[in-house]
Amino acid sequence: MKNVLLPTDFSENSWNAIKYAVRFFHRETCNFYLLHVNRVSDNFMNGSPYIANEDVLEEVYIKSSKQKLRNILRRIATSFETNKIHRFYSLSDYDFFIESIRKHVEEKNIDIIVMGTKGATGLKKIIVGSNTGDVITKVKCSILSVPEKAEFVKIEEIAFPTDFSLTYDIQILHPLSDILENHKAALRILHISKKKTNLNYDQKRNSELLDDYFNQIEHSFHYLTNKGIEDAIQCFTESRNTNMICMVAKNLNYFQQILFHSKIEEISYHTEIPFLVLHEQN
Repeated sequence: MKNVLLPTDFSENSWNAIKYAVRFFHRETCNFYLLHVNRVSDNFMNGSPYIANEDVLEEVYIKSSKQKLRNILRRIATSFETNKIHRFYSLSDYDFFIESIRKHVEEKNIDIIVMGTKGATGLKKIIVGSNTGDVITKVKCSILSVPEKAEFVKIEEIAFPTDFSLTYDIQILHPLSDILENHKAALRILHISKKKTNLNYDQKRNSELLDDYFNQIEHSFHYLTNKGIEDAIQCFTESRNTNMICMVAKNLNYFQQILFHSKIEEISYHTEIPFLVLHEQN
């Protein structure tokens, strides 16, 4: 049984992420938790805190969001064939967004969060700012980020960019191997360097560790030299049938070092490919 959290702001963007999740987990027994968080900042008037009682909160904020959540449940029922192994629950909360996500991840034993990203997506949009970026960096739970225009297609290949510095327990990769097995997909392990250099001893050892870990799954190693990781990933995904990009949260620093110099506004990497970030569990 997989527990999936689906935060929603009732936009078409978040609906697209819900659609993707339902199709992505089509063959798996799942509890889907639709969550809308009423922003605590809405409870401040003219910069002064206004503390409302529970009755006011229920009437002004929670009641409206509960109705909208019921509308989404009806939309799901009419948009998909009945799947007996899927169950849907609605949650309406009033809290700071990240605190609410953390609370429900713990209370509902959430395995993965599926969220939409809006606009020109890609690593810049996902990591810098936005609710999705905050969840990736501040919540210890795997997250699948679904671009606004992404449509679910059969998962055939997943790209896994890495610098071969395994600063994490390799068991963190279990959700990735689980996805690869369930979708009968291939893994493409991608190493990108700014200039051509040989792997050092630790990197070679860690690449062998990955090779051993995924020994029961179709996988291959790819080495690219490019000053811009966004260009390298773009070229790689365009030249192959890549349906998802996966990386470990602890490796985000590696990508930020290459991606996010002082010229952050010049990054042009955009994608319609979902982005899976794996976290070590507490």
